[in-house]
Amino acid sequence: MTALGALIRRDLLIAIRAGGGALIGVLFFLTVVVLIPFAIGPDLPLLKRIGPSILWLGALLASLLTLERLFTADQDDGSLDLLTMSKTPLELTCLAKALAHWIASGLPLVVATPLFGLLLNLEPTESLTVALTLLAGTPALTLTGMIGAALAVTLRRGGLLLAVLVLPLSIPVLIFGVAASNAAALEPSSFGTPFSILCAITLSTLVIGPVAAAASLRQGID
Repeated sequence: MTALGALIRRDLLIAIRAGGGALIGVLFFLTVVVLIPFAIGPDLPLLKRIGPSILWLGALLASLLTLERLFTADQDDGSLDLLTMSKTPLELTCLAKALAHWIASGLPLVVATPLFGLLLNLEPTESLTVALTLLAGTPALTLTGMIGAALAVTLRRGGLLLAVLVLPLSIPVLIFGVAASNAAALEPSSFGTPFSILCAITLSTLVIGPVAAAASLRQGID
């Protein structure tokens, strides 16, 4: 755990020094939240009903926007080769990079959600519930996205490949995240089932994501 904490602190410092990730993600999130109501029109009941879906879709797209940064800096300065040859297991390094990336880029989306929910005519309690589901689900988006980022970093034009790979893997997270958010607003007694499944998906990606990403990096470098 000490080694993991040191790796997370190092990667978090790198992410902060690189700058822009959190701000770009939040601004893109805000853009989605603001534009969709213009497309729907002045129908406040409809906007409130689909508000959790809009917030989840915006968070998903904003997460995808910053995923390419996960390994790009390491590839550009040549440290990616050193990471694969290090004594530290590559799986642990990938996990640390994913957690640091989520803290720098995913957590700000969760913090902004209660405020953005007010723009969609959601009650404060409903906005907080959506933020809770995003807190449980956005780490899974980062961990599954890390697999695509690892595959794309060693390929030319990997950005398109990243989107093609990550979006299908993110669909279960999106489905159960929206289901839990809607259940909390419409039928609170049924909130536990989709939220539990969402948490289970996130826990499974804590194992699958780093292992798959490490294997992709080794294969790409070899």
